[in-house]
Amino acid sequence: MSRIGNAIINIPAGVTVDASNNVITVKGPKGTLTQSYDPIITLTVEGAVAKFTRANDLGPTKAKHGLYRALCANMIKGVTEGFKKTLIVNGVGWKVAKQGKKVVMNVGFSHPVEIEEIDGITLDCPSQTEITVSGIDKDKVGQFAAMVRGVREPEPYHGYGIRYSDEVIERKVGKAAGGKG
Repeated sequence: MSRIGNAIINIPAGVTVDASNNVITVKGPKGTLTQSYDPIITLTVEGAVAKFTRANDLGPTKAKHGLYRALCANMIKGVTEGFKKTLIVNGVGWKVAKQGKKVVMNVGFSHPVEIEEIDGITLDCPSQTEITVSGIDKDKVGQFAAMVRGVREPEPYHGYGIRYSDEVIERKVGKAAGGKG
């Protein structure tokens, strides 16, 4: 029995959930999100509650049951609160600054790296060593934050790089100096 798939989703005031032609549409104060789903899963919306049911108990169907319920819950959270990822830039002389709709990063290369906002994603730089990626689509926010982190991934010896604010970098010990073996 799927624990996640069987859980109901409470729909807050100001949010509408519609399921027609195997497409979930969620509208809220921050925007609109859509997601197609497998017809083997059924979505019913009664008042302020959404519930997913499945046609059979086969393994792939159970997996989709939990998946689509989680996707719908994330869509509802996105159109009401939104999602945010914070990245920390760590390095000597490294800094970031927002210029218009792009972020300019000086992260140890011979040239500055520019990253431009895409549709549905907002970039912000609260300080010279922080980048905030926010939006209503959890998948887009996570993917864009991973792309920004990929510009200069953290290295384990000195800790230089771009990391998530909640990420812990396991530091390694460098080479032992001197001495003949």
